[in-house]
Amino acid sequence: MDDHALAQLVRAFYTKVRSDPELGPWFNNAITDWEHHEVLLTEFWSSVMLGSGQYKGNPMAAHLRHRAAMTQDRFDRWLSLWQETAKETLTAEDAAAVRATAGRIARSLQLGMQYIAA
Repeated sequence: MDDHALAQLVRAFYTKVRSDPELGPWFNNAITDWEHHEVLLTEFWSSVMLGSGQYKGNPMAAHLRHRAAMTQDRFDRWLSLWQETAKETLTAEDAAAVRATAGRIARSLQLGMQYIAA
């Protein structure tokens, strides 16, 4: 796995998200610059999966702005599309690693938002 493979994954994933009946309307309303968002998310995944340190943001803060819209169904749909796209774009070994990491991140975000909301 390298930055190029992660960029392809992120691009393919967000292509699906934008057209998804459940996620598309919400994401298309929340994100105004898709090119920038995809670069940012590629940097995030590079930092997480490759230890590159490219990402300098705060995922929890970014997601907290949208807390009310982040339902369990949307989390599940996001994760399902991510897992599907990883399987389609990466080797089996890399897809498994990315899918497992995404699951941990999704759980962490959900718990963090529940804790902060309480």
